[in-house]
Amino acid sequence: MDYFAHESSYIDDGVKIGRGTKIWHFCHIQSGAQIGEFCTLGQNVNVGTNVKIGNYVKIQNNVSVYEGVELEDYVFCGPSMVFTNVLTPRAKYPVADKELYAKTLVKEGATIGANATIVCGNTIGRYALIGAGAVVTKDVPDYAVMVGVPARQVGWACECGQILNRDLECEKCGRKYAPKGTAIALLEEE
Repeated sequence: MDYFAHESSYIDDGVKIGRGTKIWHFCHIQSGAQIGEFCTLGQNVNVGTNVKIGNYVKIQNNVSVYEGVELEDYVFCGPSMVFTNVLTPRAKYPVADKELYAKTLVKEGATIGANATIVCGNTIGRYALIGAGAVVTKDVPDYAVMVGVPARQVGWACECGQILNRDLECEKCGRKYAPKGTAIALLEEE
C-alpha cells in the first residue's frame, strides 16, 4: 500500500488510490472512486461512487464529494463545504438513475472556502477562489473571486492565491494577467 488510511476509515472494493495520499479518521471511499497521488482527505470525508479526484487535492473535514463531481489537480475544498448532484431532489420520488446527476467540474487549482455550496451542473474555473459561505449557482470563470449568496464575482485571483490589483498584477508573486473574453489569462499563456 503506497498510501495511508486511518483504521477507522472504510475503503470499498474497486477503489484506486494514488501513492502518498493520506485518508484520515472516519472517511468512506466508495467503489469505483479514483483518488490521485499526494492527496489529503481530512476527517469524515465521503467520496462517492465513481468520483474522480486528481493529484495533490486537499479535502478538509466533513465534505462529501458525490457521484457526478470531478476534482482536477490541486483543488482545495474547505471544511464543511457542500457539493450537490441532483437539481430537483425529492424524498418521495428519489432519483434512481445516476444518468440524471448533473455533472460538476472543479478545474485545476480552484479553492472552495469553508461552508460554501456548489450547486450541481456548474464548472468552477482554473484557480478560481470561492469565498467562505458562498453559494455558486452558475459557471465560474478561470481566476474569478466569488462571494455571497448567490455568489457574484468581486475580482480576480492569482495562481498563488493573492487577489489581483486593478492592473491585473499580483503584488505577491509578480505574475501579470490580461483580459481574455469574459475572463483573464496569465500573460505567459497567450
